[in-house]
Amino acid sequence: MEKTDSQDRICGAVLASALGDAFGAPYEGGKVERLLWLVLGRRRGRRCWTDDTQMSVDVMESLLACKRIDQKDLAHRFAHSYRWTRGYGPGAGKLLKRIRRGEPWQIANRAVYPNGSFGNGGAMRAAPIGLFYGAGRERRLVRAVREATVVTHAHPAGQDGAVIIALTTALACLDYSVQEIFKRLRLHIQTVDVQNRLTVAERLLHADHPVLPKQVASELGNGIRAKDSCVTAFSVGLALREAPFSHLLTYIRKVGGDTDTIGAMAGAIWGAACGYRQLPEEFLQQLEQRQYLEELAHRFADAIVQGHL
Repeated sequence: MEKTDSQDRICGAVLASALGDAFGAPYEGGKVERLLWLVLGRRRGRRCWTDDTQMSVDVMESLLACKRIDQKDLAHRFAHSYRWTRGYGPGAGKLLKRIRRGEPWQIANRAVYPNGSFGNGGAMRAAPIGLFYGAGRERRLVRAVREATVVTHAHPAGQDGAVIIALTTALACLDYSVQEIFKRLRLHIQTVDVQNRLTVAERLLHADHPVLPKQVASELGNGIRAKDSCVTAFSVGLALREAPFSHLLTYIRKVGGDTDTIGAMAGAIWGAACGYRQLPEEFLQQLEQRQYLEELAHRFADAIVQGHL
């Protein structure tokens, strides 16, 4: 059966995110991280994806099973999917092991960081929530994103980063303008640091000259904190949504830093705007567990479209 435009865009967001993750992972961090990924990053000749895609898969499977954000179910899936070989950060590993041992997520999410994590781990898995709820249910979408993110990221900045990626992905699916996307995001962002980064991103996106990756890294950041990567991915995904996907991957590699997560988040936005059909087949052929991810994306897209009829 021919996919609708909505289904194609949802599948595009899921697969482009996985590709951004898998193709960005070899360039993340310093020499030690890159050498480690040389060992872990290939499986049967395919490019492996990291915790970014694994946790996005967990979110999709949970939404399909529960038809809503179920925090207990999400915590269980996150904890039992954890494998250090997927590149989870040390803080995330400690938290998920505590949940796996039976500690309630409401305690575990502040056990490692007393004020809650302000990293980008909630944002990297947020795009499916935006797709599931859609821009037509904006307030419910934002509430669901915060409910899903707080399971591991209790800090408001970590949740703001997730809201940016989820809501932008939903809006990109409907071809909202950059100006309108900024307007809607500002209604929901709670932390000053993230609001300030959005102001910088707006200036860069409206610049009358090409913005180089080094400038993006310098002014928006490329680290693991939500404020240093979520707005970066948002900006790159929107700026290059009319460019070939290969250009997006090259640009993210040059931005540097947390390239797998920035790639996953920017990829979701690009995929929502451009759709699955625009993804290069030669890249998809290199993706680990491609068939599984495509089948999941199709099931997820079908459930969303049928649910909105």
